[in-house]
Amino acid sequence: MTFSGFPPVLLVDDVPMITEVVQAILGRLGFAEIDTAEDGTAALELLAQRRYGLVISDWNMQPMTGYELLRRVRSDRAMREIPFIMMTTQANADCFPTAKRAGVNACLVKPFTPATLRETIVAVCRPLRSRVD
Repeated sequence: MTFSGFPPVLLVDDVPMITEVVQAILGRLGFAEIDTAEDGTAALELLAQRRYGLVISDWNMQPMTGYELLRRVRSDRAMREIPFIMMTTQANADCFPTAKRAGVNACLVKPFTPATLRETIVAVCRPLRSRVD
């Protein structure tokens, strides 16, 4: 699966270093359009302006958490089908069952390898790509 021509990705994290690293990995994987937001509130503003093919969000942010962002995305008819990957540290990984119940497509524990990120994206986006291809 190649990611050239893939719709824009929205990356949401409040730690600039994490954003830069994940953005670099996504670029190496072939994603051409990557927007970033520092929290769920900023992400919702971007989601209202542009159609995304994938959201990758941190769990723990203020003022709006990744969990609240996920709940808002899943409750909105126009956005509910967007693949959504939640990421957090090992210390917060106990949040993943809650994220699953809220409709997240996949969860990642930071730090993760580029290969792990790619495998996760392929797993959550394959059904989308099948419909498009």
